[in-house]
Amino acid sequence: MDRSRIMRTVVTALFTALVAAGAFIRIPMVPVPMTLQTFFALVAAACLPPMMATVSMLVYLFLGTVGLPIFTSGGGLAALLGPTGGYLIGLVPAVLAGSLVMKTSSLIGTRGAAILSVVVTNVLVYLVGLPWLSASLGLSFTATIAAGLLPYIAGDVVKSVVTVTVAPSVRARVVDLVSRDDERETC
Repeated sequence: MDRSRIMRTVVTALFTALVAAGAFIRIPMVPVPMTLQTFFALVAAACLPPMMATVSMLVYLFLGTVGLPIFTSGGGLAALLGPTGGYLIGLVPAVLAGSLVMKTSSLIGTRGAAILSVVVTNVLVYLVGLPWLSASLGLSFTATIAAGLLPYIAGDVVKSVVTVTVAPSVRARVVDLVSRDDERETC
C-alpha cells in the first residue's frame, strides 16, 4: 500500500474519531444536546476531499449503529433511530455537500469557500434533522423550530467561525499529507 493511501486512511479515521469524541463534549439540552460533533463535521467538510469526508461520516454512523456507544444517546440502531437520528444521518449528505463546495469554489478563495461550506453543511444537517425530530416526537413546525433549531444558532455560529478560521491551514496540511509521493518519504 502506498504512503498516500495509508495517509488518506489515517486522516479519514482521525476525523471519524474526532466526530465520535465531539459527541461527548456536550451541553445537555432537551431534546437535542449541543455538541462539538457538528464542529468536527464542519471541519471535515471544509478540510477533507469529498470521498474522505463522506467515508469518515459513514464509518462513524456504522460504528455507532453496530453498538459502539459513540452517539450522544449511546449506540445501536435504537440510538440512530431516536429523535436525534436525523441530525446524525444528515451528517453524511451535509459533509459531502460542504466538501464539494470546497472543491469547486476555488474562484472565491479558500476562506470564501469555507464560509459557503459551513453554511451548506449546517443547513443540510438541519434539513434532515428537523423533520426527523418533528416526526419522532410528534412536534408541530413551530415547536420543532423552537426545540431543534433556535437554541443552537449561537453555538453553530461560533463553530462556523472557528471552522472558517482554521480551515485554510488544516486543509493545506491535509492536502499535503494525502498527496505526497512515496519518493518524498524520509527514513
